[in-house]
Amino acid sequence: MTYRHLSKEEINQLLSQNCLADDWTGITVAERFSPENIINTRFEGKIKLGIFSGAFEAEKNSSGTCGIYNSFIRNCEIGSHVYISDVKNLSNYLIEDNVAISNIGSLEVNEESTFGNGTEIEVVNEGGGRELPVFDRLSSQTGYLTVLYRHDKDFISKILGLIREYCESKRSNRGVIRTGARIKDSLIIRNVIIGSYAVIAGAGLLEEGTIQSCKEAPVSIGTGVVAKKFIILSGSGVDDGVILDKCFVGQGVRIGKQYSAEDSAFFANCEAFHGEACSLFAGPYTVTHHKSTLLIASLVSFFNAGSGTNQSNHMYKLGPVHQGILERGCKTGSFSYLLLPVHVGAFTVVMGKHYVNFDTSDFPFSYISEEKGRSELTPAMNLFTVGTRRDIDKWPVRDRRRDQDKLDLIHFDLFSPYIVQRVINGINILNELAGRTDKKNEYVSYKGISIHRLLLKTTRKYYEMILKLYIGQEVVKRIQSVDHDSTLEDLREKLTVKVTDGTGKWIEICGLFSPAGKIDELVDSVKTGKIKSIDELNENLCTIYNNYDDYAWAWCSGLISKETGYQPEDIPVDSLVQIIADWKAYGIKLNNMIQKDAEKEFDTGSKTGFGIDGDAETRESDFQAVRGVFDKNKFVVTLQKESKEIEEKADRLIGILQNLR
Repeated sequence: MTYRHLSKEEINQLLSQNCLADDWTGITVAERFSPENIINTRFEGKIKLGIFSGAFEAEKNSSGTCGIYNSFIRNCEIGSHVYISDVKNLSNYLIEDNVAISNIGSLEVNEESTFGNGTEIEVVNEGGGRELPVFDRLSSQTGYLTVLYRHDKDFISKILGLIREYCESKRSNRGVIRTGARIKDSLIIRNVIIGSYAVIAGAGLLEEGTIQSCKEAPVSIGTGVVAKKFIILSGSGVDDGVILDKCFVGQGVRIGKQYSAEDSAFFANCEAFHGEACSLFAGPYTVTHHKSTLLIASLVSFFNAGSGTNQSNHMYKLGPVHQGILERGCKTGSFSYLLLPVHVGAFTVVMGKHYVNFDTSDFPFSYISEEKGRSELTPAMNLFTVGTRRDIDKWPVRDRRRDQDKLDLIHFDLFSPYIVQRVINGINILNELAGRTDKKNEYVSYKGISIHRLLLKTTRKYYEMILKLYIGQEVVKRIQSVDHDSTLEDLREKLTVKVTDGTGKWIEICGLFSPAGKIDELVDSVKTGKIKSIDELNENLCTIYNNYDDYAWAWCSGLISKETGYQPEDIPVDSLVQIIADWKAYGIKLNNMIQKDAEKEFDTGSKTGFGIDGDAETRESDFQAVRGVFDKNKFVVTLQKESKEIEEKADRLIGILQNLR
């Protein structure tokens, strides 16, 4: 856009409209500028003005005339079709086109700033040592590696250097308010970048931060919010008196209802209401909804915190230096308590109060309960619950990220090489414990937790069931496209492993399942300088994410070889038929067990309190009016439909395979 100085006539018109400037020559305007919609405004310093004409839409069913009214402007460049009204102080901002700002106490950049980029937050360990510099391109994977790989000093030095370099590129003494932003009824906004189509309404204080919004996924900041040293990414909403101090809010996050957090990170699709967080690394889909819940000094993901959930990281010795790891899919019951440090295995439910430190990482799908003051582990039993199954179904559906650039890399599989290798570890441990435990002993202790001796063999069978399900799942995934025209060679081709990566240990990087070797390669690439920027780091992580299916099949092929003695491409057809038959049998059995758990929600006890003023018939009618009937419940119907689909798919494949003999 070409700019010019104001004409004498324009200056006179502005003066007549009660506008003032300390130096009219410091103001330049667009070629088609007209001063008619600039009223009762004072200008100081260097000013650039666009074209103020036409109407703007402030919000639904509300519009106004573009212009600048009743405001003070210092050192700003203001684009076209902008509405600014009743802003007591607007200083050092570039304001792009189609922005509306009204009723603001102060909106300023008062010093050179990186706008929250580079702010170090002390996550996982409140005592320090795992500081995470937050920035507006941070993913849960980059955060995980930066926080958890402190043992590799060369890597940490390099990755912190990449982050520092990126954050320095954001340093400026001028802020930006991008196209389509709407800002109103707020007190103080200081040193904040405001992204496209962000909506800020009624904020108390926003200071030293970046709001990385976009048209497809606008950010919303609501009434009474106080946020200092923060990053908020696209599609997120922060509202209702929330207090954030040194926090990162990822994509599609919801924080509200007076939630308070400091030194914490919330990644994709988290929800946090009412409670409190301190030094929390909340991986994707972490949910906490209750006023009395404190989450402190822990790494969690796909986590659901029950009311009154609490942890203790302070033994009044060397300070708050203890940390907790709760792997993917964990839940805590009401008023559960954990004495950190602990490491809880994936998809585990924690109930009661626990005053010992334990490690159950090799026992996914478990219950941890408090029995007469003892912390007890019941392995595998959470596999058959409605809650676990509903979580797996609902997480992908509840992805609120509408930004095309999704930073967090998330795999949703229930059974993956990472989980299954934990299951295998669990089987081996249970076998070893069963073999050496005296039958006189009621309990056996393992890594700080007690297991009832009689459960060692029973629960091992459930883990073995997972192995059958996983192998069948992966085989079916690869051969489901075969038909009656397919040849044995076609079948062998589909079962052939195409990559050499994937064998060996697997890890989960906060939502991303990966062979450990691929992460080691990535770490080495950072250390040697092969990866030279944050964008290149994200690209390399995306490559691992996109190749997950091939890596997983390479790992599964090793498991198949161990179980059958054959590589998948060489396995006899009869053995393939047996794998699919097992998948069918155990898949239907698992669904039936989950359905049985769901049926408890419709038993006589569940109807207590229904039909309050009537008889048994009224109670039944009231219950059905509110809850429906078991056979028509959406979850139950979906489960039954899936079992039928498993049966049909298995029978079709078995029929085709039998013709290939």
